[in-house]
Amino acid sequence: MAAFIFNVVLVALLLAVATWVITSRAAFSAVVAFVAYGLLLAIVWVELSAIDIALTEAAIGGGVTGMLLLGAASRLRETEATAVSTSVPLRLTAAVLCALITAGLAAIVLFPPNTVFTLAPDAMAHLLESGLGNPVAGVLFVYRAFDTLLEKAVLVLALVGVWSLAPDRFWGGIPGLQVYQQPNSVLTLLSQILPPVGIVVGIYMFWTGANNPGGAFQGGTVLAAMWLLVMISGLQRVPSTNRRALRLLVIVGPAIFLAIGLVGFALAGGFLAYPAGYAKPLIIVAEAALTLSIGVTLGLLAAGPPERMRQR
Repeated sequence: MAAFIFNVVLVALLLAVATWVITSRAAFSAVVAFVAYGLLLAIVWVELSAIDIALTEAAIGGGVTGMLLLGAASRLRETEATAVSTSVPLRLTAAVLCALITAGLAAIVLFPPNTVFTLAPDAMAHLLESGLGNPVAGVLFVYRAFDTLLEKAVLVLALVGVWSLAPDRFWGGIPGLQVYQQPNSVLTLLSQILPPVGIVVGIYMFWTGANNPGGAFQGGTVLAAMWLLVMISGLQRVPSTNRRALRLLVIVGPAIFLAIGLVGFALAGGFLAYPAGYAKPLIIVAEAALTLSIGVTLGLLAAGPPERMRQR
């Protein structure tokens, strides 16, 4: 009974916060509500025993994405008051389309087909051949490895897109991340205490992802959060985007993953195929490099486009 009441309250909160997001007229309030919605949704995934998805939702959906939207809202604050609101017919059309999509998804969940076509049994049957104990990691790096590689490439392209928003004179300069330099502040204290713990947690989440919920995305997001905390507090300067080491860290993960995929042609007869007995070591090497690249890329995405040049 207690579990049922908890789930009902959780669903009610989700609907209330979702309504807040779509009805709020202030961009900042909508973003704050969106972050809260992401955290509540992570709890929903935990209730559904989808721990990997819950970790990703909390770290990326509510964390990094929320920070990116907060940055966008702050940049739009000056133009928000003069923005032209959408017409009532357009709002009604959007509401009807959203209602139709919601009804369709509800129908799929509430009235599933009698025969469910799934490859889950086959995937689990061959999971031991990869040496992995986590079926999610097995699917991402064995059965859908090409999709996983493309996801990492999309992150790099997204960063290039953000950097391209900078004026030509600032290209290769310093991102405009807001820095708060307040000695003896709570933020400074947290930025001194949390990063060592956060780095260990991020590495653990990457390492345990082979056999338990976790992985490169979750671990990389935690590393990015720790890096951003140190930069926002002013303990570490925001790096210039033209630093070669920084750019190498962005591409090292996808590059190593791609190299492993190409080696598969020679040793296993196919792209992103793993030689027998070497699947797990190669996947761990790829995940280690991807964790580092994801952390750096997400941190730079949150920092924003270059807005000034480093003073000589």
